[in-house]
Amino acid sequence: MLTIGILIFSLGIILVSAELFTNGIEWLGKRLCLNEGAVGSILAAVGTALPETLIPIIAILFGGGQEAATEIGIGAIMGAPFMLGTLAMFITGLAAIIFRHRRRVSWMQIDRRLMTRDLAFFLGVYSLAILAGFLNSKDIKTIIALTLVAAYIIYVFKTLQGGECTSEADLNPLFLARNNHFPAMGIILTQVLLALAGIVVGAEFFVESIKELAPRWGISPLILSLIIAPVATELPEKFNSIIWVRKGKDTLALGNITGAMVFQSSIIPAIGITLTPWQFAWPGAPLVSAIIALFSAGVVYFTLRKRGRLTPQNLLMGGFFYVLFLILILNGVIV
Repeated sequence: MLTIGILIFSLGIILVSAELFTNGIEWLGKRLCLNEGAVGSILAAVGTALPETLIPIIAILFGGGQEAATEIGIGAIMGAPFMLGTLAMFITGLAAIIFRHRRRVSWMQIDRRLMTRDLAFFLGVYSLAILAGFLNSKDIKTIIALTLVAAYIIYVFKTLQGGECTSEADLNPLFLARNNHFPAMGIILTQVLLALAGIVVGAEFFVESIKELAPRWGISPLILSLIIAPVATELPEKFNSIIWVRKGKDTLALGNITGAMVFQSSIIPAIGITLTPWQFAWPGAPLVSAIIALFSAGVVYFTLRKRGRLTPQNLLMGGFFYVLFLILILNGVIV
């Protein structure tokens, strides 16, 4: 019970710190005069992706080379894109349906160019990351890892181009300066650094708790981290997307998700490829989750390309793919 308590407490630290980080990083975007796409797909996406980013890094670097720590790291790396491409999409679509009377439109009001580009980047780089799991050559894997990093740099460059500064109406007040409508850069950076420290501490406690609970429950650390870690750590993206959908800011809502998908399928797998064996086998959970994530994102991408717009119902398909994965695990089809 103590270990479970520590696990829940660590998740609380992660989520509170992530909320602080997201709030601070969005204000940083305002002060730097970045466009809506950059705030949603880069700053907010990377900010809310920090919890699931640091969990595998801490597990791999500070796990003492233990097999369980490596499995936790790989599970968290592969679980994040899967959760974003399925459950997060589903929740966003569901929120749009729930708030349909307030929104008064039957489709998602998004920047088609931005969404198409994000999803295309994700499908490309994640497929490359999965391919690396079938290769034995360390040199080729290193080249793929560098390619993934380069691809994300190109993505950031394209996202930063053009657009107008976000307005203050898009942002909640800075937590450390709630009564200040234009907080100083120093207080913004202070909040960001404090939040980052909280995420690091929470992630380290989380990894240790998973390592202790997995053998007691008779569950593989990889499966446990693949399911539990992303569900909890993706909450900032889900919560932010619901708020933005309610306000009719669909580009920010979906950009927060798709931007995180690009980051989680490029930079983080590059770290995994470099620091772990990074080998996949069928029907292993990491490989199956990755394939399902690609299918789910592919449905949204090709729907957007063919019809030119998305409806909330299109996003609900993500829930089908998520439930399918759970059924396969519960029936022992994947391990």
